[in-house]
Amino acid sequence: MNVRLLGPDGVQRRIAEIENRLSQVFPDGEPPPSQGPSGALRGAIGGFSPFDPMGADISWRPARKELRASIESAARQAGVDPNLLEALVEAESAFDPGARSRAGAMGLTQLMPGTAQALGVSNPFDPVQSLNGGARYLSQMMSRFNGDLSLALAAYNAGPGAVDRFGGIPPYAETQAYVRKVLALYGARRSGP
Repeated sequence: MNVRLLGPDGVQRRIAEIENRLSQVFPDGEPPPSQGPSGALRGAIGGFSPFDPMGADISWRPARKELRASIESAARQAGVDPNLLEALVEAESAFDPGARSRAGAMGLTQLMPGTAQALGVSNPFDPVQSLNGGARYLSQMMSRFNGDLSLALAAYNAGPGAVDRFGGIPPYAETQAYVRKVLALYGARRSGP
């Protein structure tokens, strides 16, 4: 919401907007502190999305190492390999929690709105919610396709209906490239240090 700052009333409206947003993001009070690359106070993973009080968009992406613990936790809860989930996140969003595709997929794991809702993800741009939802969805696709990783990844990208309809990886260039990319990233993580 853009509020025009017109004298004391405009300033008061902007302060109320900021306080409202902070109370929604941090119902318990203060955000956990974390220092970003510039040394400025940044929000920690788990919902805080930094913003400028004057309405400018401030984007800050947590480092891959800062996401690693959340990736491992989400993967283990869903019963998938953390290296696989990390590969999926890299392919889907390049570790950008604010990523949005032209098709409408959102967040680290690029969940579509209907899929996010079905998984109980209320804010797909929240890194923890996105990782938990994406890990659960990947686990569901693995179960649905009897552990066949290629088919599960194809279903994650194109939808399980497309995989069923074509009896395998759909003949979509994007989906075929996606499956190859995630498998390559996953293989590199498994064989790396």
